[in-house]
Amino acid sequence: MEELSLALDLIGTFVFALSGALAGVKRGLDLFGVLVLSFAAANAGGITRDLLIGAVPPAAFHDLRYLGTSLFAGLVTFYFASLIVRLSNAVLLFDAAGLAFFAVAGASKALDHGLSPVMAVVLGMVTGIGGGMVRDVLLTEIPTVLRAELYAVAALVAATVVVIGHLLHLPVAPVTITALILCFGLRVMAIRYRWQLPVAKFAKQSDVTAKDGNNPEKF
Repeated sequence: MEELSLALDLIGTFVFALSGALAGVKRGLDLFGVLVLSFAAANAGGITRDLLIGAVPPAAFHDLRYLGTSLFAGLVTFYFASLIVRLSNAVLLFDAAGLAFFAVAGASKALDHGLSPVMAVVLGMVTGIGGGMVRDVLLTEIPTVLRAELYAVAALVAATVVVIGHLLHLPVAPVTITALILCFGLRVMAIRYRWQLPVAKFAKQSDVTAKDGNNPEKF
């Protein structure tokens, strides 16, 4: 389980680093800014997970493979951005892949540290959405998880599959592959067909006033 978590962590780190770096390139950041965004997007979710489960210092701080992977992805993106951008919806695809890998890795590592099934699912989701949230905040955007089509839900699905497989003592490899495919597929389909949860609707003050007369306090 530990080897699986590490492999998924490093793969997720790379694809999320690509996502963060490419978003930085598209916003016109310099090399340092792109590398910072690459590292933050790639490691924020894993750092949060490790702190919550007591795995300190977080792996991203004591294992140079995380830093090296993040910086490598950032440099590749910075110097070959034109090639990466040619991929269809590159940022969204990299982000969906990172979400899947990190959600599975987060749930696996939580189970490895003895957390309950429910908390393992929650930690899987947190690991998946953390990097994207930090990336968007650094770019002064509303985090994707708060506005996009089935972002956190896709991470929850992947983490749930991992936990159920663990409880039923199913083979790790098929369970992992299934969770990755479901998360990535659900996220891509949600983007393609604009699937989303119900959105809060709040009438503008002017609309309320016009409907109820001149009393703005009436609802």
